[in-house]
Amino acid sequence: MPSTPTPAAPGAPLSYAQAGVAYDLIDPLKVRAQRAAADTAVHLAGHGFSEVSASRGESAYVVDVGPFYLASIVECLGSKALVADEMQRLTGKSYYDSIAQDTIAMAINDLITVGATPLIVQAYWAAGGSDWFSDAQRSQALVEGWKRACDACRVAWGGGETPALAGIVADGRIDLAASCTGLINPKSRLSVGDKLTPGDAIVLLASSGIHANGLSLARKLVERLPQGYLTPLPDAGTAQTYGDALLAPTVLYSPVTEALYQAGITPHYCANITGHGWRKLLRHPAQHRYHIHTVPEVPPVLKFIQHHAQQDDREAYSTFNMGAGFALFVRAEDALRTAQVAQSVGVPAWVCGVVEAGAKELLIEPLGLRFGTDDLQLR
Repeated sequence: MPSTPTPAAPGAPLSYAQAGVAYDLIDPLKVRAQRAAADTAVHLAGHGFSEVSASRGESAYVVDVGPFYLASIVECLGSKALVADEMQRLTGKSYYDSIAQDTIAMAINDLITVGATPLIVQAYWAAGGSDWFSDAQRSQALVEGWKRACDACRVAWGGGETPALAGIVADGRIDLAASCTGLINPKSRLSVGDKLTPGDAIVLLASSGIHANGLSLARKLVERLPQGYLTPLPDAGTAQTYGDALLAPTVLYSPVTEALYQAGITPHYCANITGHGWRKLLRHPAQHRYHIHTVPEVPPVLKFIQHHAQQDDREAYSTFNMGAGFALFVRAEDALRTAQVAQSVGVPAWVCGVVEAGAKELLIEPLGLRFGTDDLQLR
């Protein structure tokens, strides 16, 4: 049965589970699905191909097709479109150009974790009825934003599906998703953690804000704000509202990984920091200790959410990206250059930690936080 959001008393701490997202209920299904899916890999042999088994449980699936690897992924946007809908009602402005980038970023930022160059994106735009597409401003913004994001990632938009699903998708709403296929060529670019070793550096790439993760909680928080989405952000430095800040588009990180390849740097592992927040740094199954000695500044919108939801650091860093949207695990001698390459394509980056020998855990030293094996069960 679906979980029912638990109401939080005004002023009480607000957790992700209270907003209706309980990973302890969702993750076991993912694990069961992965195990069933693994049994189907035998079918590839009939085509002369084989899977890269180490990609099972990673953010993208990899198949060996001979001269190169193929990687693929499908991801949905989630509930961020609901924020765009409400802000359009309040301001008259369509935010679907940003929403389009968010959707593509959810897929592409997962695909590149395995070392792939994004090649093709397919769109899935499922509306609650045909009337959704009659809003010319909104539809045009979605198309233009989708193309702009494809151009930024140098990926072909192959096509897609635009069903009207009355009775499945709510009237006046849209469910957005993207699939992406990429190439790992040469094969030496494969990044599934087999080269990850103590001594490697952890380089974190800046986020633009909440990205597309944690929106269920962010929307729940609106109930506590007298001005709702139009509440000004006190630390944003502008007249930016809470709703505007939530709708800042997700950073596209493939320009960084492509620039790293051109610079001769191949990450030993990558993690897209989305669901589960910084616990995603524990994604690789090997026994390593991830020691974070430097924490990026938290974006104003995430500071705002943490304050008004009365979350301690453990809950916040378990839920949100807290200023770091992507992690690169590289050789220590490549760490500074990795950060410089990211910055050269417009993405701030910091050398924030080191991989150490020891029991599997994440230590965020400046905050006194520890996460262990039990805090992330994705396999």
